Amino acid sequence: MSSSTPDALWSSRAIGVLRPSAITCRGIVRAIAGGRVLDGLDLSVAVGARLLLVSEPENGASLLLRILAGLAHADAGTLQIAGSPSPDDAEGGWSRRVAYVGRETGLHNWMTPRVALDLSARLAGFARPERHRRVERAAAGYGLTASLDRPLGEAGPGLAQRVALAGALLPNPEVVLLDEPLLALSPRDRVRLLTMPETQCTVVVATRHPAGLKEIVDQVALLRSGRTAVHAPLSELERHGLPLSVLGISALAGTRWAAPSGPAGAAR
Repeated sequence: MSSSTPDALWSSRAIGVLRPSAITCRGIVRAIAGGRVLDGLDLSVAVGARLLLVSEPENGASLLLRILAGLAHADAGTLQIAGSPSPDDAEGGWSRRVAYVGRETGLHNWMTPRVALDLSARLAGFARPERHRRVERAAAGYGLTASLDRPLGEAGPGLAQRVALAGALLPNPEVVLLDEPLLALSPRDRVRLLTMPETQCTVVVATRHPAGLKEIVDQVALLRSGRTAVHAPLSELERHGLPLSVLGISALAGTRWAAPSGPAGAAR
């Protein structure tokens, strides 16, 4: 079952039982400089899952997120995210349903948080009254009110990272893709800001530094040599006495979870 399920189901109690997939990848291939970074990758992430994604080599996870976000292309394979096989420009479409925050914020130093947040609201297609309401709410939620009209270049990288995250989440997306998010912030602030209260929101966090993210994820996955080596509930690390680290997740790939048979989120 895919996330193309009618909206009525997504808002019903049945979603907790049926667990449709928010992200489905089948046979994804992408080569860079003659070498395959992704080599027939399969991955299915259930609605509402909080997945921590690591990879060997390191660039595999970041590349997959960029493909899912529509910022890079796959050479082969199929994918579906938030019910769509590709970005769309329809009102209430891709820009509102899928959010991506990369390692670089993509914001200019001359921008203020107000300008950046208003731009995010405009790109999502909100009318002026709704833009204003959402900007004010995002500013309050991410501690930006006192700095709303301060150029980002006058502050440290932490402010720009908070603004980028607030802007991405402003439309209340269904799927959130995060690549090494908020590294300039303290671990406590990072956990607080990355905690997504919406139960139907699906989150994928690609990182080389898993420690400290235990409170915001419920499953882990490892991409090794371009394929999914393991995809399992976070509890499996604890059951095997393994730490939440790249080494720990890699060691988990040697257990029975090495050949996943469906979205780990289904057990959540």
